[in-house]
Formats: sequence, C-alpha cells, structure tokens
Amino acid sequence: MGRLHRPRSSTSYRNLPHLFLFFLFVGPFSCLGSYSRATELLYSLNEGLPAGVLIGSLAEDLRLLPRSAGRPDPQSQLPERTGAEWNPPLSFSLASRGLSGQYVTLDNRSGELHTSAQEIDREALCVEGGGGTAWSGSVSISSSPSDSCLLLLDVLVLPQEYFRFVKVKIAIRDINDNAPQFPVSQISVWVPENAPVNTRLAIEHPAVDPDVGINGVQTYRLLDYHGMFTLDVEENENGERTPYLIVMGALDRETQDQYVSIIIAEDGGSPPLLGSATLTIGISDINDNCPLFTDSQINVTVYGNATVGTPIAAVQAVDKDLGTNAQITYSYSQKVPQASKDLFHLDENTGVIKLFSKIGGSVLESHKLTILANGPGCIPAVITALVSIIKVIFRPPEIVPRYIANEIDGVVYLKELEPVNTPIAFFTIRDPEGKYKVNCYLDGEGPFRLSPYKPYNNEYLLETTKPMDYELQQFYEVAVVAWNSEGFHVKRVIKMQLLDDNDNAPIFLQPLIELTIEENNSPNAFLTKLYATDADSEERGQVSYFLGPDAPSYFSLDSVTGILTVSTQLDREEKEKYRYTVRAVDCGKPPRESVATVALTVLDKNDNSPRFINKDFSFFVPENFPGYGEIGVISVTDADAGRNGWVALSVVNQSDIFVIDTGKGMLRAKVSLDREQQSSYTLWVEAVDGGEPALSSTAKITILLLDINDNPPLVLFPQSNMSYLLVLPSTLPGSPVTEVYAVDKDTGMNAVIAYSIIGRRGPRPESFRIDPKTGNITLEEALLQTDYGLHRLLVKVSDHGYPEPLHSTVMVNLFVNDTVSNESYIESLLRKEPEINIEEKEPQISIEPTHRKVESVSCMPTLVALSVISLGSITLVTGMGIYICLRKGEKHPREDENSEVQIPLKGKIDLHMRERKPMDISNI
Repeated sequence: MGRLHRPRSSTSYRNLPHLFLFFLFVGPFSCLGSYSRATELLYSLNEGLPAGVLIGSLAEDLRLLPRSAGRPDPQSQLPERTGAEWNPPLSFSLASRGLSGQYVTLDNRSGELHTSAQEIDREALCVEGGGGTAWSGSVSISSSPSDSCLLLLDVLVLPQEYFRFVKVKIAIRDINDNAPQFPVSQISVWVPENAPVNTRLAIEHPAVDPDVGINGVQTYRLLDYHGMFTLDVEENENGERTPYLIVMGALDRETQDQYVSIIIAEDGGSPPLLGSATLTIGISDINDNCPLFTDSQINVTVYGNATVGTPIAAVQAVDKDLGTNAQITYSYSQKVPQASKDLFHLDENTGVIKLFSKIGGSVLESHKLTILANGPGCIPAVITALVSIIKVIFRPPEIVPRYIANEIDGVVYLKELEPVNTPIAFFTIRDPEGKYKVNCYLDGEGPFRLSPYKPYNNEYLLETTKPMDYELQQFYEVAVVAWNSEGFHVKRVIKMQLLDDNDNAPIFLQPLIELTIEENNSPNAFLTKLYATDADSEERGQVSYFLGPDAPSYFSLDSVTGILTVSTQLDREEKEKYRYTVRAVDCGKPPRESVATVALTVLDKNDNSPRFINKDFSFFVPENFPGYGEIGVISVTDADAGRNGWVALSVVNQSDIFVIDTGKGMLRAKVSLDREQQSSYTLWVEAVDGGEPALSSTAKITILLLDINDNPPLVLFPQSNMSYLLVLPSTLPGSPVTEVYAVDKDTGMNAVIAYSIIGRRGPRPESFRIDPKTGNITLEEALLQTDYGLHRLLVKVSDHGYPEPLHSTVMVNLFVNDTVSNESYIESLLRKEPEINIEEKEPQISIEPTHRKVESVSCMPTLVALSVISLGSITLVTGMGIYICLRKGEKHPREDENSEVQIPLKGKIDLHMRERKPMDISNI
C-alpha cells in the first residue's frame, strides 16, 4: 500500500517525521492550509507493483469520513453532515484523464487510489537529470537530481458545495530491477610497456545502471588480475563512479603484448546484480630493443665468371620491437674500401649483397665487407662478410630454373596439404662450353627429391616426397648443386615457404573437465575458464567457445574468454550431477571444432533437516513386553549427503523408560511395561543430523499397551472365607441370599467374569444357586426343617482370558437358622476344613449380541406354542415343589465335625479379615 505523508496537528508528536517530509515537498504554507480548498497529499510506493495495490484513501487522508467513521475535523469548513454519510454523497474524479488511466485508478465514491494494470517502471517514467516537474492534464511525471520521481495528479472533490481541489504527489521508489550494463562488450586499454608501477588509466565506457542510489553501480572488479594490475574506483561530485586500471608490476611487450580479463560491475542491491565485459589490456611498444645479428661473420665464394646482378649473400638482423621502432637499414662501414663497395652492392633495406660489376683480372681475390645494421636511436650491429673470388678460365655449369609452383621474388609458396609428388620446378643443367659432362644433386634437408626427367637429358624435376605440415615447419631452404668433370661447382638456392591451411581442429587441454561447486551458490557463479589451442595460424587458429545442445539453459559460456558460469542456484537434492558438452570452434573456412565434456558435481551443504516418514508414529505393544524388546522402527531420512545426511536419534522425554538405536532407529523399552499401571505412553523423538550447524526435527510417538490376561479376578465380597451369613428358614424360593462380587484389572474379554459353584457342603447345599454373570446367590427351593445348619459353597470366579483364563475361589458360608445363638460354635465349624468334592464344571456365560434381527416371520407360531408349553411345565414343577416342602417336618441340621472344610481364597485380597457378625437374610 502507498504511504501517505501529510501534516498533523501539533499534538501528534509521533508523526513529526512525516510532517517534515511534507514540508520538504509542499512548503510550510501548504501545511497551514492543508484543509482549505486547495490541498496537497504525498504518497510513496515501490515501482513494479501489480494492479490493485492500494496507494491511499483520499477520503480518509483529507478527513472526509462520516462522523461515525472517525473524529470530525475541528478546522474543516465543510457543512455539517447528517446521519452517517454525506448528503449529497461525495464524488472524486481526476481533473482530466491524461495519463492517469495508465498508472493509477481512482474510485469515484470511496476516493481510494490503486495501481492500474500498467506497471510503473521508474526508469521509464523518470530520466535521470531531468529535473523539475512537467504537468500534463491531471497526471505528470517529475524527476529531480535528488533521484526523486513523482507522479502528479489533480483531483476534484464534488459536489460544488463541498468542492476541493487536491494535488496528489506519488513518489515512486526505486527497486533493484536492472543489472549494470557496459555500453560495449569489448573494452580496450593501451598501456606503454615502460609505464611505472602505480600508473592509473581510466577505463572508458563505464557500466550504466538505470537504478539509482544504492541500487546503482557501486564497485568494479576484474576476474583475473594476472598479477600485474588492480582496479580502483573514483567517484566524482555528481556521484558517478569511474574504474581506473592501476599497473602493479613491470611490463614487457616483448614477453607478453596483451592481457585479457573480464571486468565486472556490481550494484548495491540485495542480492547484487552484475554486468560484465571483456577487457583487453594492450601493451604498446617503445624502442627498448636494438637490431642484432645471429652470426658475427659469414663466408662467401664468388666465381670470376659470375653474372652481374647475381646475389652472392644476404645479411639479416632482428629487432624485437614493432613498427618504426623495428625498422632496420643496412650500410657498409667506413672501413670498407671504395673498390669493394663498387664491386658489391648492398641493399640498404633487404641486406642482399649482389655482384655490381664484372670481375676483372685486376680484382682482388679477397674482400672484407663490414656491414652495419642501423636502428632508430641504437648503436649499429656489426657483421663481417668475407668474400673469396675464384678466378676461372672456363665457364661454370649453368642452372636454369622453371618454376611450376607459385614463386615470388625467389621464394616458392607451397600449401601444406599438397599431396605427395607435387612438382615444384624444372631445372635445366648444362655446360656453356659444351665440352664437359655435368652432374647435379640436391643439397639441404626437407621432404623434396630432385630426379632426372626422362626422356630428356639434363632436365631435372624437383618434387615433394611426403606431406608437409605447416605446424611442424614453415620454411625450407634447399640448393640445386651442379658440377662438371673439371670440378667446377655452381649452386642455386631455392627458398620454400609453406602456406597454412585450416587442417587442425581446436584441442581442449582435457577432454573431460571435472568441476565441483557447492549448492546454493550465488547467481552467475564462476565455474571455470575453458582453454583450447589450435595449431593453425591467424584467424584459422582463433578459437570461440559454445555450449553443446545438451547443456541446461542456466549455464553460460563466454564465446571469447571461455569463462563458464551458472546463472541460477543449484540444489544438490534436486540434481547432483550435470554432464554436458562444450565446443571449441576455430575461424577457418570451413571451420573445425572439437568437443569436451563438462562433468559438474554439486557439493552438499547442510540445508535439509532430518525428515520423519510420518509426523506421528503409533505402536501397539502387548503388556509385560520384555525389557529391550523391539517395539518398532522410527524411519527418518535426510536429503543431504555424507555427514550432513547422517542422523542421530534420541528420546527427548521418557528417556528413563525408552531408548532408541541410532543406527537402526529401533525403539525399545528398558523395562517391562504393565498396562494396569499405565495404558499408553507419549514421547518425542528428536533427529539431529551431522552438519555444521546441525539441523533437527522431532516426531511424536504414541505407544498403546495391549492387555494380556495377567490378572486373575479379585474377590471383593465376601472379604474372607471365615465370614458367614444368616439365612432365615422363612426365606422364599427365588429370593437373593447374598452375592459374590469380584473385579479384574484387565480389559476386554480378559476382564469378563463368570461365577460358578464348584463345591458344596451342608445339609442340602444344592438349594442355593449362583448367577454366572452377576454372582448373585439365590435360594432355589424352600428350606425344610432338615436344612438347618451351615451350608458351605465353594465359588469359582473365572475370567475369559486368552489363551488361558485365570480364576480365584472364595468360600461362601450360609448359616440357616432363626437366630445366631452361639457364635463360637459357628466359628468352630468354619475353622474345620470341609471335605468338598470339586465339580469340574466351568461357568458358562452366553454373550448376547447387541443387535438381533428376526429374518423369518414364519417361526412366530412355533415360538408361541413352545412358550405356552414351557410356562405350563414351570408352573407344574413349582407347585409340586411347594407341596413337598410343606409335607416335610422341621429338622435340625446334623452337625458333622468332619463335614466343614475351609477353602483358602485365591486372590490378592487380605484373607485375615473376616466377618464375625451374622447377617440376616429373609424374604421381606
């Protein structure tokens, strides 16, 4: 959202900075009249924002909201508003459309300014150095030397009775959306080779960045300083930065005449953006070398019958300088006699010595020619030519060449790719006198052959014997030597220069270029500088570099320097290996190329935390699980490699109970777990990798203990085998007498309890029945006179555990009598151990399903009939039982000392507690 700057009342101290900024743009007088008919508002926003971004609300910032929306302006001269809105409603509009539709939109009702679909580009709107403000209708663009860029609008507030004329200024803030750019891709700087250390040379064509302030160009650097240079940056009063090249070492053009590097301009944005160009530093020549001869003396033989104009020798000096500094002229020393000068002519430019006049009989046979090689500002170099003249009576053999190959000024030019047996020249060997036999041979080294050309006599053909390679040798010099039978020799020197052809492709130093780079690299990161050589000369040996078609688009290769960069951040977890080809292409016709493979390995950084395969882990473990048993595996991965991907696991809480294997991730319990003590555990496991710094993550572990049948039922009532209950003889059949109550700490089927009587002792103990589900003991038959006395029932309380149910037993003592007249007698009976036969009958509990559904209606009549018959049978049996009971007389129970046996209670209850007071049980 745009930021509003407007004056506030003197009591709003927290807005003083905005007030000062407003004074800077609109002046103090507009502040005093901020709520008059003419008002100015200042907003600011970043360039490049999308459409719909709120710049500001004119209604709110002009304090034109209804009373219910805010505190009224005491200085406002507008009329009172009625209700919650203006009446008539306010309307906002631009004074004229102009350019406003391109950059902003104004809501006519709410007065809200938003950015439009036309993106605001500060660099396109405001040209640096423009200065001032140009109004055009309702919208204009303003730029100033202070890097301010303003979008100006005129807004009208209507209707007429509320009329206001508002000037809105929107300051466009710069963002770093432009990289520095050099105006040319190739920059050349010339430095004299005698330039002293710390010589400063301004680099023309500095980089330009349309951004301003810190987002503009801040610094320059060289990719390769070659150990000879450095860069400095100077800033003038206008804030422009110019790079300067500083010489840091002694230069020698003859050692190296050129240095090539990459100059990089960097702005101050975050992240910074870069621009680059190729910087060529040429070393200009000075006259710091003089001509030199390779030899100090040469020996020359001339026959007395030599033809005038015949070259007899040539001297050549070398000057390592260039241009006029390397111009050499040759001259005779003043010590050379004039007669020798007249006989032998010295070409001052080429150093060729020719016979200038015919050798007469009076000519000396030996001449010493001292020759000087002169250079500008140099002491002449000296060489001596000793010329021996052999006077002959007969004319020597003659060698007449006829060249087939191209010959210019005595030099034969051959292509290096010429095939074997390519003819070079014909030579006619003859004796001018016609008296002597003449022979010839080829003197010198090289792939050449001189052979007679049949069927002609004295004709010889000079040809090649094998292919020639310019890269191995460029120049050959051989001589055709002829002699006659008198021993006269003559020599004809042939100079041959090979012409280079594009027969060599560029060669990379390594066919496989293995590189490494850490992931999360900075953009435009330098990878390597490729280098390929081409043995050919001139443009045929100039190499350009290109990426192969399999190279990803975010790799860049400078075609001139061979610098390989990557423009984006690499992520090892996304891709670790890159393999693509690069090409080196020369400038020959047709061009030749070679290919190398770049193998880039992205090195890992610890940028990934360990990751559990699940956020929550749940394990079901049976209770009484043995200590250090395997509960489950906590699986965790780390996308990093090496030590960064090594993960150590540890239990954060409950570490006194649980432990985890770091290597396998196996969770174990140090102790056996009892569900009855704690049914579940919640713990947190932390995974820490081995990086520097280490990264970690946690996961929640829930352990649920499964019940096993490890607890027998616990009888809570009766509390002791020695307790008893008084049962009155008048108790009606079907009446509850007592109950056995037990609980089981297990759960599920392991806690389902069944009750059964497995042993009986007494006058007629079968008169009592126990409910297998509830443990209620009821009287089945009416008590007779003979039923008086102590009835002992051994009750088995069993659960339904798997694989083997557990049980407990308890002795239920029932004393049938009208009263308890002698407790000590009853206690003595209880202390005797009864002889009770154990019934091998397991209690049966039918577990009824919770839902039943009658599928067939046709069974209903049968069920009704069976129910009627069963009810009649039960009524008949009950009546007969009552009749028999009434017929029997009352009989006191017979007391048998050996018939009462105490069965100990199995369970975890204290059996030493017993009930001494009898309980009366009767039918009430």
